[in-house]
Amino acid sequence: MADFSDGKILGAQPAAAVEGGEVILTCEGYDTTDYASCRVSFDGWRGRIISASAERVIVGVPDYEVGQSADEVHLDDGNGTLIAPLTIGEKLAENMHPVGNPAIDHEDGTIYVTLSGSRGQKMPVSIYAVSPDGTVSPFNSDITNPSGLAFDEEGALYVTSRYEGELYRINKFKDVATIATELGVATGIALDRRGTIFVGDRSGTIFSVNTIGEARPFASLEPSVSAYHLAFSPDGELYVTGPTVSSSE
Repeated sequence: MADFSDGKILGAQPAAAVEGGEVILTCEGYDTTDYASCRVSFDGWRGRIISASAERVIVGVPDYEVGQSADEVHLDDGNGTLIAPLTIGEKLAENMHPVGNPAIDHEDGTIYVTLSGSRGQKMPVSIYAVSPDGTVSPFNSDITNPSGLAFDEEGALYVTSRYEGELYRINKFKDVATIATELGVATGIALDRRGTIFVGDRSGTIFSVNTIGEARPFASLEPSVSAYHLAFSPDGELYVTGPTVSSSE
């Protein structure tokens, strides 16, 4: 909690954000009498106030540069400034097209992210590697519309293609092998502790793929016009979200 003038900021929800996101600041007595003087910034760079009242301010996080981040939000009312903790994540790379989640090689901390392109579009480079120091390097050009990325315990990178409906495995020597086919519009991916691979077909099916590439339907969900996103909890339960569905399983 931080104070200024006669007002207080009581909290931020969520406590972290990236560009394009919105944050709700819960306030007490924020003075919006002179609305034109109300300002929000993040460690010195200007944000956008979407709406404001004495109790609630909604702010938008603007675009920012690679390498930039912030750990505070500054809220002005023309009479004073409130400074409160808020984490704005560091931008590591730009001009990517990540349909699904990135993946991290835990051996060296390298982050892998896609430049997927529109459906059927063959990109010159479709997967990039981002080193811990922020260096961006081409990694793979063979897979069209890569979507989901995940590493297994041996360090192999698994990749889904939403265009081809296939699952690929890329080893440490960058050799690409097809593991499974006919997976629909394959998007999100996650591996369980036994090495079974789960792939989300946004048409409404979650497939499980065993270690020899045999695929079978695992669950049926409400179809999504966007990607499914998959993740396992520590107790082994699979969670699935879809940006355009109205329920979760």
